[in-house]
Amino acid sequence: MADPRATRGLLAACLTATLMPLNSTMIAVALPSIAHAFHHSSAGVTQAVVASYLVAAIALQSVGGKLGDRLGHWQVVSVGRAVLALGALLGYLAPNLILLACSRVIMAAGGAVVVPATMALVRVEVAEERRGRAFGAIGATMSLAAGLGPLIGGELVSLFGWRSVFMANLPVLVAAAVLAGPRRRNAPSGGRRGAPFDAVGAVLLTGALVALIAGLQAKGAAEVVLVATGLLLFVPFASWERRAADPIVAFGLFRSTRYSAGSLVVALLNLVMYALLFAIPLVTHALFRLSSEATGRLLIFMMLAMVVASLIAGRLVDALGARPVGLVGTASSLAGATLLLMHDPSAPGDFRLPLALLGFGLGLATPAGQAASFAGVPADRIGMAAGLASSMRYLGGVAGVAILGRTLQLNGSQHSVLAAQHTMLALFVGVLVVSVGCSALLGGRLPAEEPTNEVVVKKAG
Repeated sequence: MADPRATRGLLAACLTATLMPLNSTMIAVALPSIAHAFHHSSAGVTQAVVASYLVAAIALQSVGGKLGDRLGHWQVVSVGRAVLALGALLGYLAPNLILLACSRVIMAAGGAVVVPATMALVRVEVAEERRGRAFGAIGATMSLAAGLGPLIGGELVSLFGWRSVFMANLPVLVAAAVLAGPRRRNAPSGGRRGAPFDAVGAVLLTGALVALIAGLQAKGAAEVVLVATGLLLFVPFASWERRAADPIVAFGLFRSTRYSAGSLVVALLNLVMYALLFAIPLVTHALFRLSSEATGRLLIFMMLAMVVASLIAGRLVDALGARPVGLVGTASSLAGATLLLMHDPSAPGDFRLPLALLGFGLGLATPAGQAASFAGVPADRIGMAAGLASSMRYLGGVAGVAILGRTLQLNGSQHSVLAAQHTMLALFVGVLVVSVGCSALLGGRLPAEEPTNEVVVKKAG
């Protein structure tokens, strides 16, 4: 029978983890109100509260995953929950844009330790034969949170003002704390005894990622300088990590085909998904003058298909293995993108089937990639692996938005808009072809594992 305390703890961790994607999208509808309240431009507010959150979320997840290995994943979830609450409260009370930006960075830091720790706990606490459906359920929940973010944020802002998007986190965090019950503890699973935390590696990795992400969002000479700086910083980082007593990133992880292929599948699919979530509203408005409400109803086809497929995917991975589920999922997403590329839309309804195919494929392949990537990782490195994979996932999203900004030109005739859309979609088709190839490397049924010193939730019944 399942351990009720472990089950409640996992549910509480997952509930807390959903706040990271929710806060990444919920803030979007509050930007005009924040700009008006603090007398700043919309562009300045976007950089302060959106870009800062995204940069911190990506840069800190590898560090957060490593902290879970060193301190214990249950403890890190509790700490992350407290950090999220602190950031949300500061955001609610913030008297100026600087403190509001700080609150967003604090919230991202809290999420950056909770998300890898939650993935790690699924890996070490859930029995192997039920792990696929657990990853599927988490994927569905987090996708739903990201998709519902603008809708929830819009209602909150219209009823209670922009500060409510920060305060809304607190009841969720309280509910998660109550559900978790007394603080659970587990022994640290990673880290060499007596070895100090790899602060130098953390600083080098964070600096490299911050410069790279900022460069992807910049234009002109700043783009070249920042991207080059980010790439160059990876050189001393890699050199240091090979000599560090207890590195932030053990490059040996990438010798596992399952881990490398699974992480790439998730990152590449995220690249396409995030880009299209931004591109479809822009394209449909340019072509058909579609309202935001009508565009939201159109995107529901992708989001609902993704959620439903995520719930199915877990059981399929448990029964059939990661490779066949990943192949079907990436092939479905490829079919959806190809339909968009090959057929110029004559009406908004022409987007429905391609978006549904994309969403269905994303929902199938993402849990398959996650389950396969963590299957071959030793228990003492699962936090590190989860943090690194999560950083890659968000980097995929940033890269997708960067591609969108450089290819999709909406000024001009309908013909020029469609031509720009073709260029963008051709790139995404190429990305999805690579994801299909990565799915072929995920392996079949996940291998049985040696028992760990963690509590294992056995199959109910």
